[in-house]
Amino acid sequence: MVRLGTGIGWRPEIADAVERMPGVDWVEVVAENLCPGHLPESLVRLRERGVTVVPHGVSLGLGGAERPDEGRLAALAERAEALGAPLVTEHIAFVRAGGPLTASAPLEAGHLLPVPRTRDALDVLCANVRIAQRALPVPLAVENIAALISWPGEEMTEGQFLYELVERTGVRLLIDVANLHTNHVNRGEDPAEALAELPVEAIAYVHVAGGVEKDGVWHDSHAHPVPCPVLDILTDLASRVAPPGVLLERDEDFPGAGELERELTAIGEAVRAGSRTRGAQPVAEGVRGAVVESAPEAPGADDEAGERVRERVALAQTALLSALVAGTPVPEGFDRTRLGIQARALAAKRAGVVAKVAPELPAVLGTAYRPAFLSYAQSRPMRGGYRQDALDFAEWALLSGGLAEGRAKRELREWWLDRSGPAPRRRSRVTGVARMGRVLMRR
Repeated sequence: MVRLGTGIGWRPEIADAVERMPGVDWVEVVAENLCPGHLPESLVRLRERGVTVVPHGVSLGLGGAERPDEGRLAALAERAEALGAPLVTEHIAFVRAGGPLTASAPLEAGHLLPVPRTRDALDVLCANVRIAQRALPVPLAVENIAALISWPGEEMTEGQFLYELVERTGVRLLIDVANLHTNHVNRGEDPAEALAELPVEAIAYVHVAGGVEKDGVWHDSHAHPVPCPVLDILTDLASRVAPPGVLLERDEDFPGAGELERELTAIGEAVRAGSRTRGAQPVAEGVRGAVVESAPEAPGADDEAGERVRERVALAQTALLSALVAGTPVPEGFDRTRLGIQARALAAKRAGVVAKVAPELPAVLGTAYRPAFLSYAQSRPMRGGYRQDALDFAEWALLSGGLAEGRAKRELREWWLDRSGPAPRRRSRVTGVARMGRVLMRR
């Protein structure tokens, strides 16, 4: 087990502060945001100083019904090698659905969604983790996620689900204590019970982050200070095992370096408080013994029965995701109110990311951008990443009749025409009008 120490999530917005921050032993970086041949100079300098860099993937969808994409796996492996990382991490989640297993159009969530804690879902997850482990050059650790919604008919608790995952695959765990707090508020799950059931010997490292409560729902925002209940869960975890590493996550609304350093200090104090009582916490019955370093092949990977399991999981996940991003009926057994909150959260996240990848859109539309995008997202799922989403939104806005004639509509039309073709267009009004006319005829 690699001893990592105290870390912080590296983001471009705080790169300078992280380099100057005392007591930072390692950093974690979102894998999909890196180009292996052109690493940010800040990361290069940190590595030259001996700071460990761990790539953290967000797009594999290991909990999805489909097998992990070979291209995504190869890209994650390439980043691990470029960084000289001792391990890579991903999430126990699904991020897309539909496709060949359901003979339906592919759907993208743009977010991490929870898998049902059922035998079928566990079989698929174990098989997918095994595929990823074979493709990666270093060990894999997987993270428990935060959730706004619960699946009906679940057969295991989170701790039981993770324990069996580790037992069957030997995978390491990235335990996010902020996510345990989120699930406590949103789903009534006791963090202490989850920790008692976990194979704590399998923990690779721990995430700590902040969030905010709105109308009785906890949002894992990574944009707020770490609250006391999250630190209390960290102390509980540290009373059960010495975590090899603990990392502070912050993705939005970055505070000054001083506040980040104070949060790191509070995290260290929480770990030390737990270490003083280590061994005093009870362990759930049947959850003892060493971590399985090498487990037999998980069942349900490639045989005919395994394909039927994948199809069942695919149908369930597609029905849920379609309700969230395409406005189809809510599947039976789900809380309609919570699904509505989750759908709005997904749309809001899309609006925020599109505004970052295409900042011209909110600049052109002003205060009309956000309500227009949320209206667009109610029944129009992503179909090819956020840049394509920006183009699709602009086309929708131009064709929906919601924009009055004027400067904003002209500028939006120019922006769309410049980017919708295979190459930048020549500045020709005739060409632009002709292309927009073809789009209108298709509609």
